[in-house]
Amino acid sequence: MDLRINSMPSQALTGVGQTALKRPGATTAPESGSFADSFKTTLKSVSAAQTEASNLQTQVQLGNPAVSLEQTMLAMQKSQIGFQATLHVRNRMVQAYTDIMNMSV
Repeated sequence: MDLRINSMPSQALTGVGQTALKRPGATTAPESGSFADSFKTTLKSVSAAQTEASNLQTQVQLGNPAVSLEQTMLAMQKSQIGFQATLHVRNRMVQAYTDIMNMSV
């Protein structure tokens, strides 16, 4: 399994919950927000996906016939993938910070 993170436009980071992916190499207008705002938005969407998966899991355990097991498993996988991607981005940011702090001036 390849766990390398390729460079992505900030629009792709905010679209964790979107089904359509942007075409690689496509040019888009720059966003007015900062990286911190984009990262906060992404964290909120990952948190919402985890909350949704947890709620669906609870409903399946309670025997709600309106919630299917397949829907629940899909939501759990989506939230897990979003969390892993966010964790890898955080690890890369911490590594970059450590590398910069260890540079000799």
